Amino acid sequence: MTHYAIIVAGGSGTRFGSQIPKQFLPLAGKPVLMHTIERFARCPGTQVVLVLPQAQQDYWQSLCAEHGFDVPHSVVNGGDSRFQSVKNGLLSLSLAEDDIVAVHDGVRPLVSQALIAATFQAAKQFGGAIPATPVTDSVRQLLPEGGSVALDRASLRAVQTPQTFRALELLRAYDVPFEPFFTDDASVYEHAGGHVALVTGETTNIKITHPIDITIAEHIIASQS
Repeated sequence: MTHYAIIVAGGSGTRFGSQIPKQFLPLAGKPVLMHTIERFARCPGTQVVLVLPQAQQDYWQSLCAEHGFDVPHSVVNGGDSRFQSVKNGLLSLSLAEDDIVAVHDGVRPLVSQALIAATFQAAKQFGGAIPATPVTDSVRQLLPEGGSVALDRASLRAVQTPQTFRALELLRAYDVPFEPFFTDDASVYEHAGGHVALVTGETTNIKITHPIDITIAEHIIASQS
């Protein structure tokens, strides 16, 4: 049995307000994406596949040379959408029946080895596993006719990555055209009839989306060291 990690990094930095894609922004002395890859590389037996737009690959190689980054990983061309990028990553693998694959956002650089291991274990048992955390803010649903209605936040969870699955089952699930309701890998897997278990996520497993997130991530890294 082999564990794979497909790290998807195709952001443009538009929402972040940066000319540099956010996966390449400096975080505690090196690009965000290097932190992410290192987190998975520390998990014994895990093979890392980086899915990156072809136009960004030369820049990535120059960053690796600049920082002396030699953590083993392969690079696969990204697609026109996250859906296609994940599919490209899956198609690049030579999969056996009992292999497990985790799909992770390239800009979630603080995922712990414990959470990665928990999703691999749950996926092996249940087929699919995703980390989720309780929703702490009040939540409202917008109504088609206008207005909104309050939802019971106790019944809601915020979903993170890595989203982890029996690899061949996820590959078969992705053998369909894209649908608008495919919001993540779990929704693709469930559409194909797969079962997804929830594991307890981590509040520190943040996604770098806005400039303040870099400051928060640096504080978390400092506190962990």
